[in-house]
Amino acid sequence: MTEAASGMSTRAAGTLIGEAGGPGHDAGGAATTPRHHTIGRHVIALFPRPEAILNAVRAAAGHLTEALVYGGLADLRPMPRTLIDEGPLREVYRYRPGGTTAAHADPVGEPGMDPGVDPVLLVAPVAAPAFCYDLRRGCSLAEHLVDTGRPTYLVDYERIDLHGGDLDLAPWVDDVVPTAVESVSADAGGRPVHLVGWSMGGIFAALGAADRPDLPIGSLTVLGSPFDLASVPMLAPPSPQVPLAGDRRPQGRRLFGDLPGPLLRRTLQLGPVDRLLGRPLAVASHLDDPDYLAQLEAVDRFTASTTAYPGRAFGQLYHRLLGGSEIATGRVVLGGRTVALADLTAPTLVLAGAGDAITPLDAVRAVVPLLEGAREVRLEVVPGGHLGMLTGRAARTSTWPVLTTWLDQVSSP
Repeated sequence: MTEAASGMSTRAAGTLIGEAGGPGHDAGGAATTPRHHTIGRHVIALFPRPEAILNAVRAAAGHLTEALVYGGLADLRPMPRTLIDEGPLREVYRYRPGGTTAAHADPVGEPGMDPGVDPVLLVAPVAAPAFCYDLRRGCSLAEHLVDTGRPTYLVDYERIDLHGGDLDLAPWVDDVVPTAVESVSADAGGRPVHLVGWSMGGIFAALGAADRPDLPIGSLTVLGSPFDLASVPMLAPPSPQVPLAGDRRPQGRRLFGDLPGPLLRRTLQLGPVDRLLGRPLAVASHLDDPDYLAQLEAVDRFTASTTAYPGRAFGQLYHRLLGGSEIATGRVVLGGRTVALADLTAPTLVLAGAGDAITPLDAVRAVVPLLEGAREVRLEVVPGGHLGMLTGRAARTSTWPVLTTWLDQVSSP
C-alpha cells in the first residue's frame, strides 16, 4: 500500500472512532462521543430493527397463507383473445385488452387499440407453451404490448400433435408463418406486420421472412434464438461412439434421445443465484416478496408444460442445426428448395440473454452476419436467462423497453 493510501485509511479510521483530537475530543478540543458508543451504533446498524423483522415475518406469513389457502399468488388468467384464422397447423389469435369480455370484429373496435399502429405477431416456439408470451398478469409481454395500444397477435400450435410421425419443419416456413402474416395484415387493415419470435419461434419467423420477402413484414425480432447450436453446451456434438447394429437414428438421438423436458425445466426454473442456493433456500429467503413468489409459481407452471422436441423433428433439427450446420451458414434446404437468410430484407432486432444457459450469446449472435440483405440489423444483450430475458421480472425494464422502442422506430407512419 502506498503512503498516500495508508494515510487515507488511517484518517478514515480516526474519523470513525473519534480519535482526531485525542480521547473524547475533536481536533479543536471540543468534547466528542466516547469511542465505544460510536462503535456500538455502527455495530447495531448492521442488524435489522426488531420491528422490521416482525413486519417481514408478518408479510411472509400472509404470503404463505395466500399460497396455501387460495392456491397461489400469481394471477395466471390468460389475456383474452379472439381466433381470427386457423388451419391444419396453425391458430391465429388477436389479443384483447385485459378487461374486455366480448370480441370485436376487427382491432379498430377494440378498446385502447390504435388503428394507426402496425400490428405485432408473436410466433410461438415448438415444444414449449405459447403462453411464454403471456406468463402471468403483470409479467406478460402480450399484456404489455396491448396496454401500449399496439394490436397484438399470436400464431399458436397447441392443438398440433408434436409427436406424430409425419411432423416436419417445412410446413412452418411454407404455410404457418406466411399465412399467419397475411391473416394478421388483413385483420389490421393491410398494415405491415412486425414478427417477434422467441427461441425456436425466432428461427421459424426468420426462415419464413427470408423465404417470402414479398410478405407485408415490417420488421423481425428474434429473442434467444439459437442459429448456431454448436455453441449450445447441452446440444454440442458428443464424442463419436460406435452405433449399435441396425440403429439408424442420428448420433445425437442415439446418445441423448429427444431433448429432455426435465433438463429444460431445471434450466428454466431458477436464476443463477437461486440455482446456487437451491430452491428451498431461495424460496425461504423471498417469503416477504410476493412478486418473486408469483413469478416462481408462473415459471413452475410454464416449465411443467414444456415437452421434449419430438422424434423426427429433433432428428431434423440435429442434422440441420448441428450435424450439417446448415443454418449456421445461412442456407437451409426445405421442401426441395434452398432458403437463404441473406434474402431476408426486413429490419431485424436480435436479442440475447446475458445469462442464457440454453442459448448462449454466441449461438444467438451467429445470425447477425448472415442477414446480408436486411435493411438494418441490431444486436442487443439484455439481462436474464432463456425465459427470463423474455418474461422475467427484469424484462419489464430491459427487454420490453428495447423492443417497444425498436417497434416505434421501424413502424410505418
